[in-house]
Amino acid sequence: MYVPNHFREDDTEKLHQYIRDYGFGLLVTADDEGIEANHVPFHLSMEADDSLGTLQCHLARSNPVWQRIQNGEAVLAIFQGPDAYVSPSWYPTKAETGRVVPTWNYLAVHVEGSARVIQDPVWLKEHVRQLTDQHEKGRAQPWAVDDAPTDFTERLVQGIVGVEVKIKKLTGKLKASQNQPERNQAGVKDGLKGEHAPRSDAMSGFIG
Repeated sequence: MYVPNHFREDDTEKLHQYIRDYGFGLLVTADDEGIEANHVPFHLSMEADDSLGTLQCHLARSNPVWQRIQNGEAVLAIFQGPDAYVSPSWYPTKAETGRVVPTWNYLAVHVEGSARVIQDPVWLKEHVRQLTDQHEKGRAQPWAVDDAPTDFTERLVQGIVGVEVKIKKLTGKLKASQNQPERNQAGVKDGLKGEHAPRSDAMSGFIG
């Protein structure tokens, strides 16, 4: 991912939080058989001896891609935050010079690491439990894996395989009009709020 210095995000804690906030990502693999991207929810695990953490996800056992990453192959996980079109009409400098063009603001985090395939049913059930709890937290009536019959969940666990990615490199890009003068940034922030669209509202929160 091309990341100019003014859009680079190097704060590991922020990058970890972005992964938690936008945890439905892409697991990308590439080998002699080609390039493949699978859309999966991730859980970020932080152990005491982890400097960057570990990503955990699962794939359907019938998905052949897991057999291509059994030997610690390198993989890429991509997380996409809010994004929004930026109109040149929001820049106060438009009226002065006319030297403005449209652009797109967005947040993205790329994670590089080595994959490990896990078929242990105990690990898989704990992984599913953690992933579920992560997304049920805060609900009025949170659902838990243990709410379902044990024989039912155990049968479903047999149909998946786990993937654990030891994070070796984190690359973050937050393109939020940082390359514009402050008055243009303010104009973009107001313009996005005026769109009254969820993703525009979310993107406006990253500006200024």
